[in-house]
Amino acid sequence: MNFDKQVDARGLNCPLPILRAKKALAEMQSGQVLQVLATDPGSAKDFAAFARQTGNELLDQKTLADQSYEFFLRRK
Repeated sequence: MNFDKQVDARGLNCPLPILRAKKALAEMQSGQVLQVLATDPGSAKDFAAFARQTGNELLDQKTLADQSYEFFLRRK
């Protein structure tokens, strides 16, 4: 998937991946896509809740081969 900006939050625990994503989204234009890479096992639930609460769209999430997680968020 194409994205406009990337946040590498691998190795960081909650709430840092969400905070980094929030900061990056604040710097982006409406409709742009953010890719987030994370290793925190709780990040799947965290990003789903974050998207619901903020109105940003969670386009996709997946577990990668190295057991990290990839999320794509579209800025509202």
